[in-house]
Amino acid sequence: MKAPDVELIVVDDEEAAAKRVAGLLAEAARAGDELVLTGGTTPGRAYELAADLERDWSGAGVWWGDERCVPPDDERSNFGLARRTLFDKLEAPPGRVHRIRGEDDPAVAAATYERELTGTTLDLLLLGLGPDGHVASLFPNAPGLSETERLVIPAEPKLEPFVERVTLTPPALRGARRIVFLVTGEGKAAAVAGALAGPPDPEVPGSLIRAESGETLAILDKKAASRLRD
Repeated sequence: MKAPDVELIVVDDEEAAAKRVAGLLAEAARAGDELVLTGGTTPGRAYELAADLERDWSGAGVWWGDERCVPPDDERSNFGLARRTLFDKLEAPPGRVHRIRGEDDPAVAAATYERELTGTTLDLLLLGLGPDGHVASLFPNAPGLSETERLVIPAEPKLEPFVERVTLTPPALRGARRIVFLVTGEGKAAAVAGALAGPPDPEVPGSLIRAESGETLAILDKKAASRLRD
């Protein structure tokens, strides 16, 4: 299947989608790449499978596309998800872990993370897609969608959990060598159609995110892809 500027891979179900992403993550870890992780149940399963495929992540760097402003041991933390499903299962954890400090003031956490990120080339950036079309913590029509200079900003939540966020901006996301959307479930089908096959639209933030100097890939299950046309 084809979509503007996106390679689409459609698989049978959520488990198959997680397996495809796990393979990409394991390959990137072996290569010592800089990886950007996301939150959610399907990525969590992909992290578990990636830990089985590659036990040594010592050469890799790990970042996050966004974070909820909660401590790292909070169940809502994206870092906490990765620690439980990936890091704790590895023989050798990532050599470079760049955590967004969700426990800090959002503006301070964003500024600190931007300083850490500046000058880094992100090799593989994993993104989910919300039912409203949001990516990272860039929600429909959010002011951050028009950001052109900053790499990291605070963001207000528009969906649960209603806690403040810190997120990468469109310039930071688009700068990745490879962007991989992982989306499953019938509840995401409309968002997938808008984000991957529709025109660029701030109402659907996912439609604005494509790799500027690399490739953009979407791994979908059949339910998520059900409103796309061949």
